[in-house]
Amino acid sequence: MPRIIPIRDLKNTSEISQMCHEATEPIYITKNGYGDMVIMSIKMYEEKLFMLDVYNKLVAAEAQIAEGKVLDGDTSLKSIREKYNV
Repeated sequence: MPRIIPIRDLKNTSEISQMCHEATEPIYITKNGYGDMVIMSIKMYEEKLFMLDVYNKLVAAEAQIAEGKVLDGDTSLKSIREKYNV
């Protein structure tokens, strides 16, 4: 379940930092009862960026398959071996 805290609670920086490191998802910050910001640890941020990159690569790969831009596995391995003299 997402954690939601009011912006005034950001005064407690060490508590917020600990909360971010313990959380398994971003923490939502509200201002005047409305969503305003999201905070998370650097580790979680990097994990989210990594997964976004993976998803983007999967979307690109699926688009290539849909367009018929695929190679035979044996042909691909042969070209790699030739390129790197393996």
